[in-house]
Amino acid sequence: MAKQKLPLGIQDFEELRKGNYLYVDKTDMLWKIANGDKYNFLSRPRRFGKSLLTSAMQCYFEGKKELFEGLKIMALEKEWVKRPVLHFSMNQGGSNAKSLSHYLDDTLSKYEEIYGRRPTEATLNNRLNGIIQRAYEQSGVQIAILVDEYDAPLQHSFHTPHHDECRSLYRDFFTGLKDYGYCIKCVFLTGITKFTQISLFSVLNTLTNISFYNDYATVCGLTKDEIESCLGEELHELANKKGWNMEATLSRLKDMYDGYHFSESLQGVYNPFSVLCALNELRLKSFWIASGATEMLPKILTKFERDVEKLDGSLIDMDYIETSDVNTTNPKLFLYQSGYLTIKNVIEDSYVLGFPNREVKKALFELVLPIMLKKDKDNRGLKDWKEV
Repeated sequence: MAKQKLPLGIQDFEELRKGNYLYVDKTDMLWKIANGDKYNFLSRPRRFGKSLLTSAMQCYFEGKKELFEGLKIMALEKEWVKRPVLHFSMNQGGSNAKSLSHYLDDTLSKYEEIYGRRPTEATLNNRLNGIIQRAYEQSGVQIAILVDEYDAPLQHSFHTPHHDECRSLYRDFFTGLKDYGYCIKCVFLTGITKFTQISLFSVLNTLTNISFYNDYATVCGLTKDEIESCLGEELHELANKKGWNMEATLSRLKDMYDGYHFSESLQGVYNPFSVLCALNELRLKSFWIASGATEMLPKILTKFERDVEKLDGSLIDMDYIETSDVNTTNPKLFLYQSGYLTIKNVIEDSYVLGFPNREVKKALFELVLPIMLKKDKDNRGLKDWKEV
């Protein structure tokens, strides 16, 4: 029997299923999101599987039942209605309003080839509204709108002259999501950070932030049980190569990549990207960190480099972290959203934040030290930093 293929770099659900790649079944949670509140937002760090989840949701809404054979959703879905889906991958939107406008124009043009366009639809938002209406009218069923990595252009343009222009473009573009809600079955947005001063949050006042829901705490990432049940062969290969027993192998994997909690239930998940890379290469290293960092991270750390060590064990109000806009006055909010801090405990109405694992802690200090050295050439204060 051929060894299973690990889905490294695979973000397309149809490709994954037809290519017989490993898929850790999250479709019960997918179904619940798709058939719950109309407007949903999910925040997770980069490379945690948001794009694959969005792709799987697109396949579900398009009624591609054959791709879900053998998965949990088969016991839940009975009708398999085929719906029009508008899918926007905003990580292709560039770092300024011009490139974002080009991406949206190109994407709308592709949908207009299917659903048509009125001569009076001159602006991007009018064109989107027209597509929504015609897709609903022509199909006779409510449609789905998926916006993956919605915040990518906003992050790329953060602290640049282009940021306000990007926000303004967003503010105009998405207004129809509320005005034409009767045409829509589900709007699902993913991202890392929250930029609330755009129409996605200010206009969609009914937008449900499911990022902290206990029911979806493990929708992205890998649990210990999922790793042991789905990746047993790879775990044994790693153990054999390193000369470890299984207990030591699991302990080292946990120390390096586990520790993420996204709700007050404290259900834990491992970083899926690092785990898959480690089991593919049969070695433990900082895979997630080496794959790049969000462009906002150094901009935030430059102002708070001496506070990083104090963040481990710090408190943050539940309401604040769940509702506030990302900003440059409180590093804890952004560091949590981007995966450099996580929920370690709950005390009354506050979360206790901390570093999730050794990979992240080591990386943060390696990012901070050069900033400090640049600001403090005589190295004063470095003696107080702990080794990681």
